[in-house]
Amino acid sequence: MEKELKKEFMGKAISLAMSNVVNLKGGPFGAVIVKDGKIVGKGSNQVTVINDPTAHAEIVAIRDATKNLNTFDLTGCEIYSSCEPCPMCLGAIYWARLDKLYYASTKEDAAAANFDDSHIYKEFALKKDERNLHSIQMMRDEAVKVFEEWIKSENKIAY
Repeated sequence: MEKELKKEFMGKAISLAMSNVVNLKGGPFGAVIVKDGKIVGKGSNQVTVINDPTAHAEIVAIRDATKNLNTFDLTGCEIYSSCEPCPMCLGAIYWARLDKLYYASTKEDAAAANFDDSHIYKEFALKKDERNLHSIQMMRDEAVKVFEEWIKSENKIAY
């Protein structure tokens, strides 16, 4: 894809972010998903608008693209984000199987605007029992049976 077209897509992601700020519609983040040179999904941060902490621009764009393409697998697509994705969004980008990520501002730029997710990266590096979020495992034997059923199922859709 030619450089000018990529700049156009990134410009759209940045425009979505700016629109959010100007119109008080959410945080300063925007993203678009592109397939075969066309935008197939777009999103802006909607966390405070719909009271959903997972409604980051990249997640909203992924949801839009999967709906528009009628698939959970975004192989063959690229995402353009106005900012380097947070850990949650980066994980979603991997799960959606996007081919490439383009981003504009950095996580350090976001941190300077009070969108600092460095504490999450630090938590991930710790052992489970050292994290601030206490994790207690329970009922493993019962839960493993669900996986056993999944493995045996002949009608599952692998992803």
